[in-house]
Amino acid sequence: MVTVTAYIIAHLNSSIYTSPIMMWHPKLTAFLDQLKDLFDEVDNHIEDLYGDRYPLHPVRPARGETSNPEADGLFNIGANFTAGFISETGRGYIIDVSIVTLERVDDNVRHEIYEAAKDKVKELLPIYFPDRELNVVRDGSHYKIQGDFSLGNV
Repeated sequence: MVTVTAYIIAHLNSSIYTSPIMMWHPKLTAFLDQLKDLFDEVDNHIEDLYGDRYPLHPVRPARGETSNPEADGLFNIGANFTAGFISETGRGYIIDVSIVTLERVDDNVRHEIYEAAKDKVKELLPIYFPDRELNVVRDGSHYKIQGDFSLGNV
């Protein structure tokens, strides 16, 4: 069994496949693609609920104007892997919610959006990863996906 721990410092909100010196195992690529699809669905859900609450940043394309939900609309929602060296809960994927506006977002509204994103991730994890035990835990001021990140037999 090989785990993702030592091999990833992945940021799903950027193109992880562009490094000319980094090679990715096909099972890792498949896992990250599924995770990206999950977060695209979360992004669309949060856009449906809150996308009209604030004006977009002037240089941000409107929702649906690009082929990638991370690159348009009011929200950019994804995950960043952390090895969790100084974390109370260890390694996992930090849920990252960015609101792309120049207006000040009230802390209560920001919290409500973050909670809605976390709830949607919890709902979708067993759908996108039915053969893995993954859960969402609180880690300081963030939520983190933790559980079975193994690649199986490689």
